[in-house]
Amino acid sequence: MSHKVKNTVTTENICALLVFAYLIIYPAFHSAYATLNMANFLITVILALSLALIWGYTGIFSYAQAAFYGIGGYTYAIFCKNFTDPSLTPIFLLGGVIVGFFVALILGYFMFYGGVNDVYVALVTMCFTLVLETFLAQTAGPEWHIGSAQLGGYNGINAVTPLTVGGFPIKNLALYIFALVCMTVIYLTMRILEKRNLGYCLLSIRENRQRSEMFGYNISFIQMMVFAVSGAIAGLAGVLYTSWGGYIVPSAVGMTQATTPVVLVAAGGRKNPTAVIIFTLIYLAISQKLAASGSQYSLLILGLILLLVVLFVPKGIIHSLFEIIDRRIIRIGRNTDIRIGGGSE
Repeated sequence: MSHKVKNTVTTENICALLVFAYLIIYPAFHSAYATLNMANFLITVILALSLALIWGYTGIFSYAQAAFYGIGGYTYAIFCKNFTDPSLTPIFLLGGVIVGFFVALILGYFMFYGGVNDVYVALVTMCFTLVLETFLAQTAGPEWHIGSAQLGGYNGINAVTPLTVGGFPIKNLALYIFALVCMTVIYLTMRILEKRNLGYCLLSIRENRQRSEMFGYNISFIQMMVFAVSGAIAGLAGVLYTSWGGYIVPSAVGMTQATTPVVLVAAGGRKNPTAVIIFTLIYLAISQKLAASGSQYSLLILGLILLLVVLFVPKGIIHSLFEIIDRRIIRIGRNTDIRIGGGSE
């Protein structure tokens, strides 16, 4: 029983409880604007978790999460422009998630069944993202439309209907709660997955792909499906972002957007979803304050700090802190046991 308690009471689990408690009570102590802004942060967390799933759990480094994010957002916006009934927006949300899933599934099929792995996956997904951004940016003419939806080039698609359920628009506080619920479900699923057979299978693929294949696992199929699920999660984030802002533009699919989750996951700790959430929220809060101050040097310094973290703390800064604190607590506990034992003798 004590062993189970020790496995449960870890720095990561305590921090996770504190973070989620903070997010739950956040709207009660902040303005409507701050709550809506935090909802955007949670959407970015969902995007980061989509990368943590494939990179941290399966070892697949991808630059395509922003592409799936944009595909989900554009799919939702195109549906909204062609069907103006707000009550259909939950179906459009599912449509954005499903399209993100199948695009990732097709891309993953050609990569993993074609024997593409490691750094070449990064190159293929980067090219995919660049091609998609370039295509969307040149769709300004009236001939570029899908039904009633003009793709709009650099201007993108604007005035998109917000997600509406039962005649009630999911905006402001409702959008915050919805994003928080989505993030929580994804996070808990990833944590539960760590202790299941599928999770152990993903970890074995991450550590040694050839050895896992020798044990009889269909590596290509597993990689393809996990990649597709991550595309669906990124597509969900794109739909929520489009509903949040009422627009979607090609820059949402660009390399800046593609690099953001990579930095967040790497610096937080790609193998630890709790670390990813914490670092993402801290990073977004700091970067927004620095951007509001108008100091370009401060943003440069922040980027340099992130680069140094990635280079010298490969496990991620938050994940490494979890390990350091846990080791010190264990060491203190052992010393205490020794003293108690010595005193009893």
